[in-house]
Amino acid sequence: MILIDALYINNGGGKVLLDYLISNLEKTDKKIFYLFDVRVKNNLSFDFKESNTVVFLKASMMNRFKFYNQNKKNFTTVLCFGNLPPNIRLEGVVYTYFHQLMYLSVPIDFSYFDKLKFWLKVQVLTQFKKNTNIWLVQSNIIKQKFIAKYNINEKQVLICPFYPPIFKENQIERKKHTYIYVSNPTPHKNHLRLIEAFCDFYDSYKKGKLILTIDDSNQEVNNLLNLKKDRGYPIVSIGFVSREKLMPLYCESEYLIFPSLAESFGLGLVEAIECGCKILGADLPYMHEICEPSLVFNPYDKQAIYKCLSLSLETELPPSKSKINNKINDLLDLLK
Repeated sequence: MILIDALYINNGGGKVLLDYLISNLEKTDKKIFYLFDVRVKNNLSFDFKESNTVVFLKASMMNRFKFYNQNKKNFTTVLCFGNLPPNIRLEGVVYTYFHQLMYLSVPIDFSYFDKLKFWLKVQVLTQFKKNTNIWLVQSNIIKQKFIAKYNINEKQVLICPFYPPIFKENQIERKKHTYIYVSNPTPHKNHLRLIEAFCDFYDSYKKGKLILTIDDSNQEVNNLLNLKKDRGYPIVSIGFVSREKLMPLYCESEYLIFPSLAESFGLGLVEAIECGCKILGADLPYMHEICEPSLVFNPYDKQAIYKCLSLSLETELPPSKSKINNKINDLLDLLK
């Protein structure tokens, strides 16, 4: 039996990839045991095959330890989909999908508390790294950084990016000077600088609209957003939206602006390019690994973001190009 351990996945890009993986696994004849975070219990719209097993647990190291201790001989293959290997050694073959850049390098803008939190997570990963056979990552740059930080044999790390296909809606009219940023408001996503830079840009040109998808989890970002909206700036936060509702937004937006300070993959970049957006992106290695953006900027400099927005009005920018191939079939082949 195959175990899909997704106990630490409940939202964001990880949840999108998990849903896509499930939809493909359910089309196979593989016998699957799914371990999910209880927070996704009402957010899984799948008709699981009767031969498969679905279990929900509260995500914690203790619950995970108890589960593995009780089931350590039951699985021939295990895919841990949340960066961390099992916290005990198993008899089957274990793959761990690593997709959290914060385990490699924490941005300097993070608070002391956030830095401490990820330092502790790094210690956990280091402690349990011996409990996986193969690491799966989404890009070569992540592979090289991961090998260097955790002293992993290169043969144990495979590059296996995958993502759901996009169903572009061609009939939607693209709106000029519209900028969208699809991301939750965690600190490294850099919303504060983006909002301030956009408002300076709007003060100068009286053009543009910024669309965000932030929830209420970051009070500082939401306070700034509400302040700017009250002052009449054309910034819209639509909150979390399903992927189906997101596609029309990409198709009607002229630009995806992406100031994130750290990404392991950047699913939004691939989605936006496939929907015809031009990318205004952070001039960081992850960006150039994923795509050829139309224009780049220093994401640590508010003035650089402002200048990039200004150039998008003044210059006809080239289209952006994706560099990523979908390897979902390679991943399915591994799960035997």
